[in-house]
Amino acid sequence: MRAVTCEHGRLDVVDVPAPAPESGQAIVTVTGCGICGSDLHARRHADAQADILAEAGYDGFMRSHQRVVLGHEFCGEIEDYGPGSRRPLPAGTQVVAVPLIRRGPELHAIGLSASAPGGYAEQVLVQESLMFALPNGLAPEVAVLTEPMAIAHHAVHRSEIKKRDVAIVIGAGPVGLALICMLKAHGVHQVLASDPSPGRRRLAHACGADLVVDPGEVSPYEAVGEHGYLKTVPDGARTIVNAMDKLTRLPVPWEYVWRAVETLGSGPERPVVFECVGVPGMIDGVIAAVPLLSRVVVVGVCMEPDRIRPAMAINKEIDLRFVLGYTPLEFRDTLHMLADGKVDATPLVTGRIGLSGVERAFEALTDPERHAKVIIDPRSAIAEL
Repeated sequence: MRAVTCEHGRLDVVDVPAPAPESGQAIVTVTGCGICGSDLHARRHADAQADILAEAGYDGFMRSHQRVVLGHEFCGEIEDYGPGSRRPLPAGTQVVAVPLIRRGPELHAIGLSASAPGGYAEQVLVQESLMFALPNGLAPEVAVLTEPMAIAHHAVHRSEIKKRDVAIVIGAGPVGLALICMLKAHGVHQVLASDPSPGRRRLAHACGADLVVDPGEVSPYEAVGEHGYLKTVPDGARTIVNAMDKLTRLPVPWEYVWRAVETLGSGPERPVVFECVGVPGMIDGVIAAVPLLSRVVVVGVCMEPDRIRPAMAINKEIDLRFVLGYTPLEFRDTLHMLADGKVDATPLVTGRIGLSGVERAFEALTDPERHAKVIIDPRSAIAEL
């Protein structure tokens, strides 16, 4: 079968053996596969990521010298099952799948491991327990966005954002755009997006951002307006002293009132900031610029060594969280949100291409004014975006 392989950073359309499913696995004929930022990173930084994951206990991530079929954001049609499989869905069913698969006693990441070829191909193997039928007549052209939208869904959950919190999305690339869609789907009232690219700012508006700014012209933390945020360390100290001046004049012990306020969850407001850029210096820059007590959720993947100043984060009491992936339930729920129209992710897709055009698509995706999310259709002959 035809597939696109990555080896030493080179992308080639080649013939590879058709997949052979084992028990509990299904062959899926690919109808669409998204190009992910992780694919772009893996092409150039596979060894660095493999070293990090090996230190974390997984030594199966792709290496630059290996020939790997990329692609983990795929949709397709069940072709057949391996011997002894449960066959929970009939052949011909349109499905998406969590991109993990067993290889003997090991688990591997589909499309990011030499042991688990991905969806830049005519067919891909999936674990039958991790695949989901498209519900409610959902079009495969939309279902193919399930995986990247599930990442955003997970990030929103991990952020513990409330509807009345202000969300600030730094970076309106594919990850940031998906987050904007999901934040609005979760009912967050005010979502601000920040990106220096005019094209990405237009897409952020299309995805539902309430306010979009160019960070070269205005700070996103100033653009959200006054919400009672504490902007400096002296502001925080002043608030405490002013509160004590008032509380100690009350006819009841001040500590009772303070405890009651804490129990009710009241206190200084703070935004929830999503860092979706993933380049060195971004995290430290965000920590330095956000108001006191801000929650910073790191979604962008920085593939190079970076540094932060812990003393800055400590003095401002920043809540710093890192997120990765999603649970099977979040993946399933994302699929149904797309099918039920609760989230519209279609503005993310800016191009479609066949296998022969994948290298040109990778090049186009380096230009933020041209594209955000490109979908590969292995059946298509389109070679130019």
